[in-house]
Amino acid sequence: MKTTLKMIAALGMLALLASGCASTVEYGDATSSKPISTDFGSSDLQQIAAKMVDSMLADDILEEISVGGPPLLIVDKVKNKSMQHIDTESVTDSIRTRLIRSRKFSFQDRTTEAALSEELAYQQVAAADPVASGQQDAPRYMLTANLSEIEQRAGRVKDVYYKFTMSLRDLKSGRLIWADEQEIRKQKTRSVFGS
Repeated sequence: MKTTLKMIAALGMLALLASGCASTVEYGDATSSKPISTDFGSSDLQQIAAKMVDSMLADDILEEISVGGPPLLIVDKVKNKSMQHIDTESVTDSIRTRLIRSRKFSFQDRTTEAALSEELAYQQVAAADPVASGQQDAPRYMLTANLSEIEQRAGRVKDVYYKFTMSLRDLKSGRLIWADEQEIRKQKTRSVFGS
């Protein structure tokens, strides 16, 4: 009888341990702004893309440069000057997509240069009315951006500061005609008993 009870108790403990090790996966809110770590996350990306683009679209400079219609813009890939691996192409895409949806600019995409060169070469051989290489419109403006990070630790507190800077340059004159920056600060306090 004692052996049976011990076996049942052992099986019960094993079942309890097995259920405690099980993990679950569920969908989260893609627009949630609740951070789960001090790392640069998806909500940070959305927040920065929205605020920076809205800042540029609200600036008076846009009216000045749009006199002849939507200006031709090239968006350079965001430079990652942080200590983390961050998919800067995703940040760049979010900024470009938001600008395209505004209908305030026309765009050239440098990320597809290899595919463009291949298509132009093909057209020279096969197309009846090929587009000659070098005949595309030249962009007048270039948008650049940098993401930097400063991390500090003091005892159980970890403080991470991110700064995202975006600038619009007139390629004809070489002048910077607009710039803004967005800051994010995250703090994490380690528990006394955990890591």
